[in-house]
Order: sequence, then C-alpha cells, then structure tokens
Amino acid sequence: MNNIHPTAIIGPDVKIGDSNIIKPYTIIEGNVEIGDNNVIGPHVVIGCPATDTKRVDYNYNNPRITIGDNNEIREFSLIESPCYEECTIIGNDVFIMQGVHISHDVHINNRAVLTNTSVLAGIVKVLEGANIAMACTINQYTVIGQYSIVATNAACMKNVKPFSRYIPGKPLSVNKYAIEKYGFNQYHEEIEEYVINNKRPVSGVVVKLVDEFEFWVVKYGHQTY
Repeated sequence: MNNIHPTAIIGPDVKIGDSNIIKPYTIIEGNVEIGDNNVIGPHVVIGCPATDTKRVDYNYNNPRITIGDNNEIREFSLIESPCYEECTIIGNDVFIMQGVHISHDVHINNRAVLTNTSVLAGIVKVLEGANIAMACTINQYTVIGQYSIVATNAACMKNVKPFSRYIPGKPLSVNKYAIEKYGFNQYHEEIEEYVINNKRPVSGVVVKLVDEFEFWVVKYGHQTY
C-alpha cells in the first residue's frame, strides 16, 4: 500500500509500486514508472517536459522516466522527461536532496547522492555511488564516474574519473572516503594509480567500473579531468 497525500497530483499514466510515500503538493505526470519504498516530496515535480532550446515544441516520441526502489527525493526537486534518448533514469538507493534539478535524459545510478540545489544539465550520467556536493552545476553530456565526488559549488565541465575528487583549481585526487565506505580498500593502490597516473587497473571489479565509465565517455566525446 502506498501513502499518497491528498494534495499530490498523480497523472493517469503513472505506475507506482508498493510502500511509497508521496508527500504534499508533489506532481507526477506522464509516462513514469516508480518502484517500491520511495519517499518523494513535498513539492517535487516528476515528468515535466524537457527544457531544451532545440525541442521547444515538446513533440517527443514516448518520453519515459523510471525510478527504482528505496530512493529519497526531497522537497522542491525536479526530474524532467527525456527528449533525445529513451529514458530519464533514477536507480536504487539514490538520495536526491532539496532543490535538485535533474534535466532530460539524465541517468542517476544506484547509491548516488545529489546534494542541495545542484543542477544537472541534459544527458548527464552520474554513475554508481557518485556524490554531487552542494550547489554544483554539471554540464551537458558529462559523465561522473563511480564513487567520485564533485566539490561544493563546482562548475563541472568535463568528465570525472571513478574514485576521484574533483575540486576546481586543484589537482585531481583520490576519494579515499568512498574507497573505505564501499569496501574497495584492497584495490586502493591500483585505484590511486588510475586516478593520478591514468594507469589502467587490473582487478576485475575495478576494471568493470572503469569500462562502464569509458563506454559513456566514448559515446559522448567529452574530455576528462
């Protein structure tokens, strides 16, 4: 059973799983599919048309948003429908804090954290366990690697490597906190070599993460810090 506040507006095409809490004045419209155990709102907007200067007619082919399980989407955040790719995606166990703007065609993978008032432009990919700190702006087609962190108030114009810390004006460094928190201690040395010296890792679990990151980098052609 879902707990949906009577002031929330849920469109006829929205599909909602079980044990979700949808708080006051939240609006969910369009082709949106939501899993289980999510907390959404208040004053969240999900499924509004993409804000894109090339697609002002809103004439998109079957735009779709999927939201997984166990996510928290806090007040005044916004998630737009796609207009170039198949779907805007929020994975599982994602924490979206207050006032976050998630533009069209964005993918937010499992366990990512998007902190207060951050703005993600269209077609951004935030990979597993990444952390976007307060008031960041992420440019179009940018890929934020797994278990990396983008510093508070940063304007992020390039891709950010997995396990790295991007702080404008400073050399790229290793996100040691994420290595410890998510159980990658045994790979610390090769992760550091990858982040600092661009030496490709050899352990399968790390290689898999880097390969996923590089897939999106190649697809969109953005430079990497």
